[in-house]
Amino acid sequence: MSSVSSKTKKNLVVGAGLTGAVIAERLASVLGEDVLVIDKNHWLAGVAADYKECGINVQKFGSHIFHTNHEFIWKYLNRFSKFNTCSYKVLAYVDGQYLNIPFNLNSVAAAFPKTLCEKLEKKLVKKYGYGARVPLADFKSKTFFWDKDLDFLASYVYQKVFINQYEKRMGMMNDAMLSCALKKAFVSISKDNRFYKDKYQGIPVLGYTKLIENILNHKNIRVLLNTDFKTVDIEGFDRVFYTGSIDEFFDFKYGALGYRSAHFEFEEYETEFFQNAGVVNYPNDYDFIKIHEFKRCCSPFVSRAKFGTACSISSNKKTIIAKEYPADFKQGKNERLYPVQDNRSLKMLNLYKAEAKKLNNVYFLGRLGDFKYYSMDGAIKRALELFDSIKFKAAIEFCREQAPNVSSGRI
Repeated sequence: MSSVSSKTKKNLVVGAGLTGAVIAERLASVLGEDVLVIDKNHWLAGVAADYKECGINVQKFGSHIFHTNHEFIWKYLNRFSKFNTCSYKVLAYVDGQYLNIPFNLNSVAAAFPKTLCEKLEKKLVKKYGYGARVPLADFKSKTFFWDKDLDFLASYVYQKVFINQYEKRMGMMNDAMLSCALKKAFVSISKDNRFYKDKYQGIPVLGYTKLIENILNHKNIRVLLNTDFKTVDIEGFDRVFYTGSIDEFFDFKYGALGYRSAHFEFEEYETEFFQNAGVVNYPNDYDFIKIHEFKRCCSPFVSRAKFGTACSISSNKKTIIAKEYPADFKQGKNERLYPVQDNRSLKMLNLYKAEAKKLNNVYFLGRLGDFKYYSMDGAIKRALELFDSIKFKAAIEFCREQAPNVSSGRI
C-alpha cells in the first residue's frame, strides 16, 4: 500500500527488538515510508535473541515463549514465521520436591502427605471453586484465623515458593514493589500445569532472531547493527522511535532508572533431557535462580514450513541448559532485563516523561522506553497501537495538504 502522504517521510527506529521491528515494518509496509533501524548490539531481537546449537534454538537471555489471547497479534506474527505448539511449563525446587508453578492442586499433592493434601484440596475448592485463580495478595493477606490448615498453606506458598524467588531476582524489596508483585502472582485451584493459559502459545520454529529478520525484510527498511544512537544525526529524520532506556536518551539528566540483570551460564549434556520442564525455579537453594532447558520448549517434531526447514529434535541425544544468576545492572557490562519500579525510579520516570513531552515527533516505547515489563504480546500491542495513532495523524496531514487543491478545484 502506498503512503497516504504526498511526501515520503524518513523514520529512525532505535532498537531492533520486537517493538522496534514491528513499528518499522508497519511504517514501511502500510505508509510506504523509509525506515532506518539501528541497534547498539551486533544481533537482532534484543533480549529474545537466539542461535542454533546442536540443532537446538538456544536463547541468549533465558527462555521466552510467546503467548497471547489476541488473535490479530497471533495472525500478524504468523505472517513472518511458523510457530510450534508448545505450552510453557515451570517447576520450583522446594524442600527436595518439584512443585508446579503457578502453585496449584498438583503442587499441593507433591508437597504434602496424602491425608493433608486431600484435606487442603477439599477446603480450597470449597472456598474458591475449582478453576479459580487467587492472587497471592488475597491468599496471603487474608488471615485464615478460622482455619489453621489454609493459614498454614498460605504461609507455606509465600515463604517457600514466592518471597525468596522475588528477592533473589530483584535483589531488594520494599512495600510498593512487594504489593505489586503479590498481585501478579497467584494460586491456581486446578490441575492445569500450564504456566500461561492464553489461547495462542508457541515459539518461532526457526527462532526469534529469524522472526525479527523476516519482519525487517522490506525494501523500505535499512538495518544498521553495532550502531550507537549518539552517533546518529536525528535532524534528518521526520520521526524518531526510541526503544532504548529513556533515561539514557536524556543522558541520565535526573539519574539512572533502576534495573536488574542476570548472568547466564550455558552447559551442554550428552542426554536427551536434563529436567522435566522448560524452566525450574530455585527460590531457596543455590545461587542461581533458574535453570532453562531450551529443548523442552520445542515441539517433539518440527516439520518443513514455508519459512524454511527446522531440524527435528526427536532423535537429538544432546541438550543445552542455562543457569540464570541474578545480577545488578551495570552500564556497558550487561543488559537491562527487569525494571525496578520502586518509588525512586517511578518519580524519576515522571521527570523523564515530562522531558519527552517537550519533543516533537520523538516517541518512546517498549520495555525500556516505557520502563515497563511487557510480555511480548504486550510489546507488540503497544507498537501497533502507536502506529495506528501515527497513521491517523498522517491521514490528517494528507487531507490538509490536499485542502488548497480541493478549494481551487484541482486534485
